[in-house]
Amino acid sequence: MAADISVNEGVGAVRTALDARALEPWLSANVAGYAGPLTIGQFNGGQSNPTYRLTTPTATYVLRRKPAGDILKGAHDVLREARVLAALETTDVPVPRIFATCADAAVLGSDFVVMEMVEGRIFWDASFQDVPQAERAAYFDAMNTVIAAMHALDPADIGLADYGKAGNYFERQIGRWSKQYLADDLAGRDADMDAVVAWLPTAIPASDDTRLVHGDFRCDNMIFHPTEPRILAVLDWELSTLGHPLADFAYHAMMYHMPRDIVAGIGGADPVALGLPTEADYIAAYCRRTGRADIANWNFYMAFSFFRLAAIFHGIKGRVLRGTASSATARERAEAFPRLARLARAAMERCEVR
Repeated sequence: MAADISVNEGVGAVRTALDARALEPWLSANVAGYAGPLTIGQFNGGQSNPTYRLTTPTATYVLRRKPAGDILKGAHDVLREARVLAALETTDVPVPRIFATCADAAVLGSDFVVMEMVEGRIFWDASFQDVPQAERAAYFDAMNTVIAAMHALDPADIGLADYGKAGNYFERQIGRWSKQYLADDLAGRDADMDAVVAWLPTAIPASDDTRLVHGDFRCDNMIFHPTEPRILAVLDWELSTLGHPLADFAYHAMMYHMPRDIVAGIGGADPVALGLPTEADYIAAYCRRTGRADIANWNFYMAFSFFRLAAIFHGIKGRVLRGTASSATARERAEAFPRLARLARAAMERCEVR
């Protein structure tokens, strides 16, 4: 049975406190045209960085902040997110506009960013069942177009040459997420995850391309036009860096294998019956847009992608156990970690068979 994804939708009461008395003077001084009074709500979706809707009589903004409490070094860097959004503002990759950033913890207790509120639709269901069947393939094509456009960018051309390290992306990512997984004793160990952690460094393909990668490119991290199959903004750039574009694309295409009750996916469904392109056709469209003949070693990229998401969910599990997770769905995602680890191992075993 699919999870109740409606809990991710909309804006609700503030769950993670935000000091309006400290925030309003800062907004007046740093956001052009700001005029209160201010009403604050918190978005229901997302568990990593608490995100709020700020409403005034004349404007609406989004505030995204670093969570309070003990967090892993380098995690939840909202100021880094703001940098990439500003760099992409004039490209073919649609993003919200940044209005102001704050690195002074004395204001709200942690770094935060104020950005444009983009109105539109977010699809939590990767089958796009909320739109007519005949239109669904166009929504997939919109996602394919945007991720290909992002991977076509030269990071140096948009001021992001130093946004991450060039080369050895898989070695670095496997090392980073493995270390985070192994270090969290409270969240515990998993035999499938341990097997994948040991195998991945031995199977890295020779290709070493470097581009800007989003790191979490899913339909529920995008705002679509209210009525058209067009993306108005790509959200949640916390995991973005310079990296291998095929890792980024495989993570996105993981939706073809992802059970719907974990995150947005159509795993186990027939895409053609849903009005969607097959996985092979979707890969071929990306290859055409990026000038590739094909993608060799596809199962490695899928194993890596499931491993990486499993590591992220393992981190969520740790935050749930520590009482610092901010999302209503955090506990469900923590409980899904072992299934993701099994999916990573299954992809690893398919790769080994070939």
